[in-house]
Amino acid sequence: MAETFLFSVAELLIKKLASIIYEEAFRVLGVYDDLQETKQTLSFIKAVLLDAEQKQEHNNELQEWLRLIKLVFSEAEDVLDEFECEELRKQVVNASRSTRTKVGSFFTHSNPLVFRHRMARQIKEIKKRLGKIAADRQKFGLEIIDVDKNVLHKRGMTHSHVIPSDVIGREDDKENIMQVLMQHHPNDVDKGLSVIPIVGIGGLGKTTLAKFVFNDKRIDESFSSKLWVCVFDDFDIKQLMIKILHSATCSTIAPSAPTSFGLNYRSLDVEQLQGHLRNNLASQKFLLVLDDVWNEDRVKWLELRNLLQIFLIFLNYAHDDYVCSLETELA
Repeated sequence: MAETFLFSVAELLIKKLASIIYEEAFRVLGVYDDLQETKQTLSFIKAVLLDAEQKQEHNNELQEWLRLIKLVFSEAEDVLDEFECEELRKQVVNASRSTRTKVGSFFTHSNPLVFRHRMARQIKEIKKRLGKIAADRQKFGLEIIDVDKNVLHKRGMTHSHVIPSDVIGREDDKENIMQVLMQHHPNDVDKGLSVIPIVGIGGLGKTTLAKFVFNDKRIDESFSSKLWVCVFDDFDIKQLMIKILHSATCSTIAPSAPTSFGLNYRSLDVEQLQGHLRNNLASQKFLLVLDDVWNEDRVKWLELRNLLQIFLIFLNYAHDDYVCSLETELA
């Protein structure tokens, strides 16, 4: 949903504006009070976005209100991006003292005084527009819903079943993924891990596409086992290992693989869980789908990589650049 996306953007803006670098910069610009008011206004708007989502379907005025929010959020992101680029420019200049003349001439378009004045003006304008948007929320009778990120993102447990006739217009996407999955890599044994990210904002049908691939008969012919794990909560390595083990022991495991039926995995530590994972999935080519993943902690992903030797499909909602860099690093 677009409003869920707006909720995430609001969170990101608030998080950025609360950082030390922005607080210090806004003091220098003379707009520190504007910063505090903007953060508070963003919090008011964010709190009613979820209720707005439920009420906007047959309310054109509310739809226009949400469109204005999207527009101002986009402009706010542009201003913050410009600020960050200017900070990076200054770092480059300071780090290139020996070639200051060349670097300085390259960035002659950026006059510090002009930049500060323009930034201060834009910040005040955004604060003003956000204030009007926040005030307008009163006429829609929107309720303030204060939820944390985990509650917002929790969609309930997903499953791998899909009715092919219900999937329309995704054949090309499916075949692109299937081609990658079916490719034979001579160094697969040494590499151990391949990543296929499916990314985008909520509502694009990423889970449906993954199900479409997961249930293709070619997957059954090419993989000894296939596992479907819905993450949806904080990316905790131990909890994720337990979910993978539950999926593994319920899926079609090779007859030679030891069974762990009836074992209480929650009583085990990470080292013991790792042993059970290896026992259940040793020497197998298997497909693991992690659905509804929000965490982008690279350290945890590297830790998981060391625990598993897998061909992995990774789903993520919004962090396209991060996931792509992760794919390059791990694949």
